[in-house]
Amino acid sequence: MADRQSWSVKGTAILTELVKMMDVSAAESQLLGSLHDNAKAQTTAFTDAFYKRLLGHAATAEYLDGVSVERLTGMLGMWFSDLFRGNYDEAYAQQRLKIGEIHVRIGLPVRYPLAMLDVIMPFGEQVAATSSDPAKAMTAFRKVLALDVALFNQAYEDNQLSHLADLVGGERLARLLLAGQ
Repeated sequence: MADRQSWSVKGTAILTELVKMMDVSAAESQLLGSLHDNAKAQTTAFTDAFYKRLLGHAATAEYLDGVSVERLTGMLGMWFSDLFRGNYDEAYAQQRLKIGEIHVRIGLPVRYPLAMLDVIMPFGEQVAATSSDPAKAMTAFRKVLALDVALFNQAYEDNQLSHLADLVGGERLARLLLAGQ
């Protein structure tokens, strides 16, 4: 099997590729940026719902044991409101990737953050609905959230690939194994 083109995209080129692929236009960025204050106003309700879900599930609550939920709440609120920052460049992508890397470092299985999308989406959709053009804002919000999910998954993929490449002696072989070749 020949190497795939996507295999050659590495490091910061991944960020550039994903930002370009999501194609959040200048108009969409401006539209979402105009909603930043509205998003900030939703952070308390959002973080309350988010942590209610996490703390209500024993397998996720254990990751919060002994951790300052107050500090995490502030960070989560900022993460949410930054979905409406209005600037979705490589610096934004790098910041979001680092958040994913932190989750990898603490050993949080990827299924848990992904299972939280149904908590995130309604709050983002409520913010988008306050826009002067709710349909366009909703589309833009979904693009930005998809970018965040892709970056989050990238953090897990990078970690998995790195460990497997170390184990088998090379990235190409690791990719072939992951592809079932």
